[in-house]
Amino acid sequence: MFEKLKEKLGGFKKALGSVLESKEKEAVKTEPVKVETTRVEPARVEIKAEVPGKTELIGKVPEPSIPEKISENIKEKAPEKIGILDRIKAAVFEQEFIIGESGLKDHLWELEMALLESDVALPVAEKIVESVKTELVGSRRKIGSDTGKIVEEALKKSILKVISVESFDFDEFVRKASKPVSIVFVGVNGTGKTTTVAKMAERFKSQGYSVVIAAGDTFRAGAIEQIDRHAEALGIKIIKHQEGADPAAIIYDAIQFAKAKHKDIVLADTAGRMHTNINLMDQLKKVCRVNNPNLIIFVDEAIAGNDAVERAKLFNSAVPFHGSVLTKADADSKGGAAISISYTTGKPILFLGVGQTYKDLVKFEPQWLIDRLFE
Repeated sequence: MFEKLKEKLGGFKKALGSVLESKEKEAVKTEPVKVETTRVEPARVEIKAEVPGKTELIGKVPEPSIPEKISENIKEKAPEKIGILDRIKAAVFEQEFIIGESGLKDHLWELEMALLESDVALPVAEKIVESVKTELVGSRRKIGSDTGKIVEEALKKSILKVISVESFDFDEFVRKASKPVSIVFVGVNGTGKTTTVAKMAERFKSQGYSVVIAAGDTFRAGAIEQIDRHAEALGIKIIKHQEGADPAAIIYDAIQFAKAKHKDIVLADTAGRMHTNINLMDQLKKVCRVNNPNLIIFVDEAIAGNDAVERAKLFNSAVPFHGSVLTKADADSKGGAAISISYTTGKPILFLGVGQTYKDLVKFEPQWLIDRLFE
């Protein structure tokens, strides 16, 4: 999973780590440096630091706090104004080196290209690169630090920022919501929406909830039979009408049945549709308007990359959803959709489909993705 993206991030980490290592050596080897202290009054000294061609007066400070004053003097400067003298002072007095922007530019550009090649959406790639730059430039690191680790931590923080949108605990929401909880699944054709409904039904059943499935896809030939087979295999009640029936009415009947029989969850399948199909989009809006579901979940394939991101944006503008499920994540070597969808839509990824069985559904956590990208 995400092998290509992991490889590209690993390459960036190694290359930029080497650059930082060379900058560290440069800071340590810069000579000569001359630091003079002159007592000017009791318990106070005047400090001057010198490199070839430049002498800087640090100031008059209490004698016991010379290193602290030097540190304060450096930290007050904007990163772009930190010069060679500041770097030497950091290296000599605090055994630290300051990361400058010089030498990072080309590698940050390569990082952006690597992200784009991994189907990360352009605004998301730009956000990650800018965040990495902010994390590194002007920061101070101990001489001898693991430079590869420094880069990795900057990458982790930056990616975590873009995939961590408004917190939404799916399980807690379902547990606290009035029953029955109605959930409608939407998306385009052939992305695994019906199978996802079945996987969710299995997950709820294993948690002790009673479940009803609504066969709301009356448009695609064979769709009712497909969801019916899943329901039979799982031992779950299904509400269905004939092909071509009004899906809003079917889902309404399923919710009324759940109320009458004291069922906990209603999972509603819907026909796959493109955002450009006006009639089907109007039908979907009617489904949501009539039934006012507790949750609307967008389903698409992780391997669709940027296409999935664009479709999520368009569906969210037409029928605002609460979160996404990405199917076929186990076959996704790039990871672009998983990184981009949350940031682009402002809605969290809730689950990843990672296999063919009913149990192959993983609750998505941002840290889970980070751990797999850097394992």
